[in-house]
Amino acid sequence: MSADSKDLRNPLKRARGLGSAQSGVGHWWTQRLTAAGLVFLGIWFVAFVLCSLHADYATARAAVAKPWNALLLIAFTVTAFWHAVLGLQVVLEDYVHTRWLEVASLVLIKFVAVLGALACVLAVVRVALGV
Repeated sequence: MSADSKDLRNPLKRARGLGSAQSGVGHWWTQRLTAAGLVFLGIWFVAFVLCSLHADYATARAAVAKPWNALLLIAFTVTAFWHAVLGLQVVLEDYVHTRWLEVASLVLIKFVAVLGALACVLAVVRVALGV
């Protein structure tokens, strides 16, 4: 038997490189890219927090107000929420077998993540702009 005769995908999916999940490896790659981004952003974040550990309020606020720090804080929070949603989506798809509960949980998780990410971005912008 040749390799083509064992492939049960239809020709269009074979040409597009899509598996049974209908989306190829896009989700997997996105999760890996956010993880890689979080490695670098996480190292920066830990260093930033350690440098600001014994600073007073005005000094810490001035540190967040620096453009690069504000930008990296926003990137860190958005990437962390995005990565969390991707990971929780995989867990739900693997372990929740009731379709309506899976969909409702996915919608709730995405709503909470967007709300949390927006709150973090708003907080950083308010501190950075001195509002």
